[in-house]
Amino acid sequence: MIDLKSPDEVSRMRSACAAAARVLQDLAGLVVPGVSTAGLDAAARGLMARHGCESACHGYVVGRLTYPGYICISLNDEVVHGIGAPDRIVREGDLVSLDVVVRRDGYIGDNARTVMVGKVAPEARQLCLDTEQALHAGIASIRPGSRVGDLSAAIQAALAPGGYGIVRDFVGHGVGRKMHEEPQIPNYGKAGTGPKLLPGMALAIEPMVNLGTPKIVMAADGWTARTADGKVSAHFEHTVLVTETGVEILTLP
Repeated sequence: MIDLKSPDEVSRMRSACAAAARVLQDLAGLVVPGVSTAGLDAAARGLMARHGCESACHGYVVGRLTYPGYICISLNDEVVHGIGAPDRIVREGDLVSLDVVVRRDGYIGDNARTVMVGKVAPEARQLCLDTEQALHAGIASIRPGSRVGDLSAAIQAALAPGGYGIVRDFVGHGVGRKMHEEPQIPNYGKAGTGPKLLPGMALAIEPMVNLGTPKIVMAADGWTARTADGKVSAHFEHTVLVTETGVEILTLP
């Protein structure tokens, strides 16, 4: 069942997404060599309070696991869902993926960005640039009546020249009152397939792309996903709204 947002719900989504974008923008400026990921997580908590929202990640339950952080902070070969810790320190040349999901007035705002710390390896830099470009290629494909497969195929086509590994274990998704709603939105696919995109749909589009293999392995904490070959990964995400005329990005900073 795919939820179509009412005008009131759209207004609340805009508010939540604006708060999420402000938190991510402010937090990205704090990513410097020497900062701990625990420090970034604590800073995110403070920024959420400042911007009138709360973490949708903290206390999130999957099976018997409860997520302990306020945001997800993933370093280098960590794809998604990394947990801030005092001994996980940001270094020059790192890729730091920040996934900020907030709740405000009952609705979710979800966005992510990979921050390049200082001078990074050329192939890592290109990975980040291409992943962000692929996100926007997917968004540009959205129009009323198009299909999820069109969006997925646009992302895949944008990434194809780089020969990257597109992660298949995690995908984008609908979003609203819950963090994860229908439909699921893979970052690969066949045009003309999947559910139709209709005005009122809110979607979290998030290519997760590896420099090498698309395969992942799970860390002992049960949350952190790493690349199977140890090569770096990038992650960019926006929440968007399908409109009568096209698409609106709700999490622009």
